[in-house]
Amino acid sequence: MEAIQTILTRRSVNFFDPSFKMSDNEITEILELAALAPSSYNIQPWEVITVRSPERKKALRACAFNQPKVEEASAVFIIIGNTDAVEENLDAVAADLVEKGYADEKTAESVKKTAGGFYGTPDSERRKVFAARNTGLFAMNLMIAAEGLGFVTHPMDGFDEDKIKEEFGIKSGKVIPMLIAVGRFKDGASLPDRKMRFSSERFAKFE
Repeated sequence: MEAIQTILTRRSVNFFDPSFKMSDNEITEILELAALAPSSYNIQPWEVITVRSPERKKALRACAFNQPKVEEASAVFIIIGNTDAVEENLDAVAADLVEKGYADEKTAESVKKTAGGFYGTPDSERRKVFAARNTGLFAMNLMIAAEGLGFVTHPMDGFDEDKIKEEFGIKSGKVIPMLIAVGRFKDGASLPDRKMRFSSERFAKFE
């Protein structure tokens, strides 16, 4: 299957072609495919800031320990877990359940109450974990989508989260699980062999 091949070929790339510029349509297609990721109660608690102007990439690089790929990549996605998504998105989610015939209005209202209570208040640790966990599914989907469309990516957790929030106007209570650089692989560069992966015998068991 093509999906298996995409997983096998995806690599975290440090060498981007700085002259290559992705189009709006290409970026939008990646984001739309990424948004097909699953999420608890279908709340979809992810937000993205796509950083691609030279000035804003320079500012982001200063927040990301001066990593060159931030400026060399065609774009960098700031992946955000929205801790307010339960309040902001549940009405639309419940309406969709009714429209698609998954539930009647009474059941949909019950789903709203259950989800609203299950994840705690927006400032709770439980809500932050919920937002980060589900947004991680979106982020992996994004990288696979980009790979499938012929681009390369690199997920990054080397950054100062508070500085990014201040620089890009992100609410302090939200979480930023990662940045993802995306673009075209640099001509003439080469990738070393894939780094080791532990066998499933090491990390998994059957019961």
